[in-house]
Amino acid sequence: MILPGATLGMLGGGQLGRMFVVAARTMGYRTIVLDPDPQSPAGEIADYHLMAEYEDAHALDRLARECAAVTTEFENIPASTLERLALHCIVSPGSLAVSTTQNRIYEKSFLRDHGFPTAPFAFIENEADLVNAFETIKAPAILKVSRFGYDGKGQAKVMAFQEALSAWNAMKREPCVLEGLVPLDTEVSVILARGIDNEMAVYPLSENSHANGVLDITVVPAHVSHELIDEAQTIARKIALHLEYVGVLAVEFFISHGKLLVNEIAPRPHNSGHYTIDACVTSQYEQQVRALCGLPLGETRLLSPVAMVNLLGDLWRNGEPHWEQILKSPRAKLHLYGKREARPGRKMGHYTCLAPTAIEARDEALKIQRELERYCS
Repeated sequence: MILPGATLGMLGGGQLGRMFVVAARTMGYRTIVLDPDPQSPAGEIADYHLMAEYEDAHALDRLARECAAVTTEFENIPASTLERLALHCIVSPGSLAVSTTQNRIYEKSFLRDHGFPTAPFAFIENEADLVNAFETIKAPAILKVSRFGYDGKGQAKVMAFQEALSAWNAMKREPCVLEGLVPLDTEVSVILARGIDNEMAVYPLSENSHANGVLDITVVPAHVSHELIDEAQTIARKIALHLEYVGVLAVEFFISHGKLLVNEIAPRPHNSGHYTIDACVTSQYEQQVRALCGLPLGETRLLSPVAMVNLLGDLWRNGEPHWEQILKSPRAKLHLYGKREARPGRKMGHYTCLAPTAIEARDEALKIQRELERYCS
């Protein structure tokens, strides 16, 4: 076990890294964040902020020398960086899991090869692939760039082949995945942690709603059958095993015609798991610390039904939002990420509402959201 007093490294300095740093420092660990952004939200509160690129040899040497263990906040860290650090200290998640999930072609291949259910898909590497894929998948479909796409970026809904070709050209003919759009009942996600000893701890199923490709609101517990909850958690456990995963992992699902389809895998804490800070015995960020340090995993029991709403930069269009609309509610919790520049679509923070039932939590969260929008318009 790596015990408090040791130094932990974080590759990436956004909001997920910031919440990890908060959890780690609360538990008594020192932290070093590697992120090239001088205004890194995580770097600002860490013990030390290394402002360098993720492949910078001097920065990696310092992490390897000073850290007992290193983790990541997003999946686009170069695999070579993880492999280099792993020669000197514990690195979690490992390069196998990260390299699989940072490329949609590798990820879809992994899901297909292990028999996990997905929407229909095809890989695009040249124009002939696009022709064949569109004949097989048919419209409506969504074209997604294989690497570096997130929150609706790097993807386009297409209704005809010419539209798909134009979208692919706009993506500079990068390798892509063409996915069939399936009728949606709802979207859900499972967050779990797996320790080095194969111990697993699974959080309650989250029900998620998106707007413009970005998560808007998460409600827990999800309003789906116990059978689907059990099946989603079982699939997530199997994915973690096949990836030889250690750490916190999120698996996103579509539910279509009552059946689960795996959408994406995130090798890190997840936006839909922010609610765990306020509503669970152990937050996903404390769990990330525990898994990284070889500690027993924390209990994931839900203490209260909860709804979580993202706060995007659009709310700042007329200046600082009216935070009193959140803070006047005795059941709401505000979390701001310390980002200095608000841009449309940028995640600036979130709030949660706790209530006796999931419906009450959702209704109060949506009421606050409407009030925030009214005051900033």
